[in-house]
Amino acid sequence: MTHDAPPSHWSIGLNDIERRHVEDVLRTSLRPVDSDGLPTPGNGSGPEPLLVWIAGRSWMAMSLAKRREVLAWEQSQKVLVLGRNDTMQGLEDAMDAGFLSVVRAPLTPGKLIAVMDRAREVQFVYNDIMRMTREISLEREILARKTDYLLFLNRVMARAVESLNPATILTHARKDIDLLVPLASVQGVFWHQGADGQLEAELFLAFQEEVPVQERWVEIMLDKASVVAGRKVDSYQLTYLMDAPEEGAALPDLSPDPSRTILLPLKAGGRDFGCLVLLTREPARLAREQTEVLHSSANHLGLALKNALLFREVKIRADYDGLTRIYNRQSFDGRLMEELKRQQRYGHDLSLMIVDLDHFKKVNDTYGHQAGDEVLREVGKLLADTLRETDFAARYGGEEFGVILPHTGQEDAFALADRLRVKIAKLRFDAVDFTFGVTASIGVASTSPGADQRAADLLRRADTALYEAKHNGRDRVCQAASIQSPAQADKAAVHE
Repeated sequence: MTHDAPPSHWSIGLNDIERRHVEDVLRTSLRPVDSDGLPTPGNGSGPEPLLVWIAGRSWMAMSLAKRREVLAWEQSQKVLVLGRNDTMQGLEDAMDAGFLSVVRAPLTPGKLIAVMDRAREVQFVYNDIMRMTREISLEREILARKTDYLLFLNRVMARAVESLNPATILTHARKDIDLLVPLASVQGVFWHQGADGQLEAELFLAFQEEVPVQERWVEIMLDKASVVAGRKVDSYQLTYLMDAPEEGAALPDLSPDPSRTILLPLKAGGRDFGCLVLLTREPARLAREQTEVLHSSANHLGLALKNALLFREVKIRADYDGLTRIYNRQSFDGRLMEELKRQQRYGHDLSLMIVDLDHFKKVNDTYGHQAGDEVLREVGKLLADTLRETDFAARYGGEEFGVILPHTGQEDAFALADRLRVKIAKLRFDAVDFTFGVTASIGVASTSPGADQRAADLLRRADTALYEAKHNGRDRVCQAASIQSPAQADKAAVHE
């Protein structure tokens, strides 16, 4: 029923005279309804009427089921119309059941208008109650959603601070945000300005076997980083997120798709430092509240990721040599202890080499300390590029480098050391009006399964072998005996 349409009225059992009299007084029309075939309001019979005028004789003739059907019309007010000779016997229960009023003939205008006014008043109250009910229901629904969003944000915050590993934080974020928006992946790109002023970036990519797809993601994320950072990325490195789907779940489609991609910039201290790249399972159509919650999540994740990146940077500074970008002496000593324990437990070979650049003081004196620093950087890079992932290279001190070689016997260690010696000798460095090279002397010591070897003994034997290489003309590799007992090592030390 529209606001402009007059309220509808139905009549059950009223004769033509009664019906026309009501219509004339109330200036409306009454739709006659057969009590044997009652229509269902709102189900093809129009909206529920404002008033249903029911003759007392018809009401008394109805079955109990029919009466319940009429009384079930919630929005319609029922008026019982009694004739002059009708009695009230048996009608008291009907009044209690929900009739608005009882009108006895004669149907005077005053009686009819009073019924109409009361019906409108009741309808107004009913509509007001329904409106308030809907508002309360809506407020409860909004409150429930806000509660769910707060619980969601609390979960994101709690999980984000559980780890100081950026890859772990991103993996947890994918699982958490998936509760809000079904996700295929969460990837990230972070950048900072290096010491040389260049913009360096690190990309955390969801791992997949299709190389062209990975290359496309690298291109997209570098482009996003350049846009947000306001300058081109000069260099980058990749870290793959080994975020496997739940057991039994289908592999998600990780191919780039703008309709499924959501970009969330990350800030810390008012400055952009990264972006989260969300890939949804279906084209993203987010409600305003979902968008707000996603951005709130990004704010919390941004703080956690920034802290993780700073922690990693501090740890790198503590573990790595700032000049050569390989491990430092402190890390070397700790790793050597670990590898010796592992060697004694599992019984595999272990070798150690100490690399010393020949006449390095002369390089500094002749070409300057900047040239000397460049030599150290290039030798450190050569070691990192040549050695296996399981090997461990460190700047041992000054112009010396130490290399730990797990699962490597004395023959293989000697061969590797000689290859490194040759590669170092082939390096060329530019100084003002000069091009120069360097050579290296290398001492190698090995220990085999069953040997009770201490770190100090192994280091001393490698150092002794290095001394022999220096003594015999430099630019060469010398190797200590493969196995010595502590007593033999002490004896050898006396003769040194």
